[in-house]
Amino acid sequence: MDNNIIASRQAKTVYRDGDKCVKCFGDGFTKSDVLNEALSQSRVEETGLMIPKILDVTEINGQWAIVSEFIEGKTLSALMKEYPEKRDEHLELLVKLQIEVHSKNNDLLIKLRDKLHREICASDVEATTRYHLHARLEGMPKHNKICHGDFCPSNIIIKDDGSPYIIDWSQVSQGNASGDAAWSYLTLCMSWGEDAAEKYLEMFCEKSSIDISYVKRWMPIIAAARLSHEKPEERDFLLKWANVI
Repeated sequence: MDNNIIASRQAKTVYRDGDKCVKCFGDGFTKSDVLNEALSQSRVEETGLMIPKILDVTEINGQWAIVSEFIEGKTLSALMKEYPEKRDEHLELLVKLQIEVHSKNNDLLIKLRDKLHREICASDVEATTRYHLHARLEGMPKHNKICHGDFCPSNIIIKDDGSPYIIDWSQVSQGNASGDAAWSYLTLCMSWGEDAAEKYLEMFCEKSSIDISYVKRWMPIIAAARLSHEKPEERDFLLKWANVI
């Protein structure tokens, strides 16, 4: 295998092997974790969205791995850095693709609500705050739209012919699109600044006919859930949002 590393984070290493992309999982991931991720991505693939196709699930040097198509191109994140004057155009594309994802559904995917409850429980947010977050989450309308779970510019690849592909479906679920948008907003705040995040949110709400205040009600919930992922560089920012409750 031509071990060209594409990305390496949180006990996962992604390589390019010719026209294939190989994601290797570290010791913290069980066989069922890997099979479940591959199954979830396959279910999204069946909706017709432009995503890399799963080709195989195998073992490589004692580690479980998912093999999928390698998509040649630049990430939307790279293009935003290369052409800062086109920021709004790129954010508009991000919103368009996300709304397309939300237009699909698959009743066999895990529920976003259940996933968030588990993650809030696993976070170290103060107990009273967790209680209010669980209550708010239970009160949110129940939807079954496909939610990517980490929809951001670095997970969009633009091929040379201009066609966009959405990658990294490890956090996919079915649920309320506004929760997915809240995740994207917080990611953009940390990666691109509040101005870009607000512009994204304005575009998303306008094109999806959702009130901005409704999406913002999801933000403390999403912030607390993200704290369970234990990324030190995000902690202070997410704690502030989680405590807004």
